[in-house]
Amino acid sequence: MFRSAIVRSLRASMPRSVRTPAAFQIRSSPVARPAQFAPRFAYQGVRLYSAPAGLDKTEVEGRIVNLLKNFDKVSDVSKINGASHFTNDLGLDSLDTVEVVMAIEEEFSIEIPDKEADGILSVDKAVEYILAQPDGKSSTLYFLRDRGEPQLTVVSVAH
Repeated sequence: MFRSAIVRSLRASMPRSVRTPAAFQIRSSPVARPAQFAPRFAYQGVRLYSAPAGLDKTEVEGRIVNLLKNFDKVSDVSKINGASHFTNDLGLDSLDTVEVVMAIEEEFSIEIPDKEADGILSVDKAVEYILAQPDGKSSTLYFLRDRGEPQLTVVSVAH
């Protein structure tokens, strides 16, 4: 007991120098300096948005012609062109014409009032009406990706 008290007092009187074993030492190396991981320049992301390009006449006409080709009440599909009249050329009655106008509304995501819908009796009248509308939707979607290099991805959607 007396011996353990002497050993404790001798240990307490010795100067302490903390030495950790070599396996636990953290050494400063030039590989892992914090300054290396700091950004070399400040990047401020800027996003520029604009409205998608408007619809062109050939695209609108093509979409309406495809819509009519898939319409089961059209008597002769070979007569469908840009100047086809719904009743005279395609053999549609007034209810079929209303269905075609409703399908055009869905295709272009627009609302056609009844007064204007009564005047749409041919492909070219429908094309004129769609081109006059500012809210007709294009079939092209634009995506801007921010990860890594900024890229603009253009995706064409088939209707």
